[in-house]
Amino acid sequence: MSLDDAVGRFAEAVGTTGPVTVTGTGSRGGPIPGVRTVVPPAGVEWVQAAEMTVRCGAGTTVAALDDALAEVGQCVAIPDTGTVGGALAVGHSGVRRLGWGPVRDTVLQVRYVAASGQVVTAGGPTVKNVSGFDLCRLLVGSRGTLGFLSELILRTRPRPANEAWFTSDRDPLDLLRGLYRPTSILWDGHQTWVLLDGHHDDVDHQVRAFRLGSVDGPPPLPPHRWSIAPSTVCSLGDRLDGRFVAEVGVGTVHAEHPMPRRPIDPGVADLHRRLKHEFDPTGRLNPGLDVLA
Repeated sequence: MSLDDAVGRFAEAVGTTGPVTVTGTGSRGGPIPGVRTVVPPAGVEWVQAAEMTVRCGAGTTVAALDDALAEVGQCVAIPDTGTVGGALAVGHSGVRRLGWGPVRDTVLQVRYVAASGQVVTAGGPTVKNVSGFDLCRLLVGSRGTLGFLSELILRTRPRPANEAWFTSDRDPLDLLRGLYRPTSILWDGHQTWVLLDGHHDDVDHQVRAFRLGSVDGPPPLPPHRWSIAPSTVCSLGDRLDGRFVAEVGVGTVHAEHPMPRRPIDPGVADLHRRLKHEFDPTGRLNPGLDVLA
């Protein structure tokens, strides 16, 4: 079955009435109890290596997409668990965000199923032909409350010729300022982990210059995500109870305990309410899910 046909069947499954929820592998939360569940189409339709783009179903696992792109020496900047659609619906970037950018920047075009049951196309299949309101960025992080992702065209990037993790006792801000385009810098208040990629000689030069020690990989990440101003990361030791791992230069913190609920600006809350009403006036898509929470 072609991806176009699969998208059509997915739209039929979503339908036009009644509450409905979408799920993939369940790695980012299971379906909503008591609500009819639909599953988006999966599979890589094509890879255009020369254009550095790929077209796939939202239900495609990140692992399957990575395998397809590895054949042409490319990859995508998406966290490496679950499905592609799930990663974009949640909107959390992986630990490579410092060097590779946020996950939303990988999206060129989406086809999604609206609350009306219609298939809507947003964005464009190439990098430079999009004008007007960028619905793709609005859908990334909306957790399926505005529409269900069905098909995606993503921007790819060259697969690193060499990639390795290192560790250091140096101040993480010194490493952030001194290293040339590190892919990731993680810090737990005592120790720093650095991910470098590129030509082997370039990586080796930085390792020797900053006396970095080789390690097998990053530290285990605590389960809860905090979002703070990047400039305040190095004061975390005085503000957090329990273990944490901070993404230096980004502002994402992985902590043992949930982030305290912050007051929501009334203007922001009203904007979310109006957007939800415009996209899903009856509240049938992922009912009860609060993006602001």
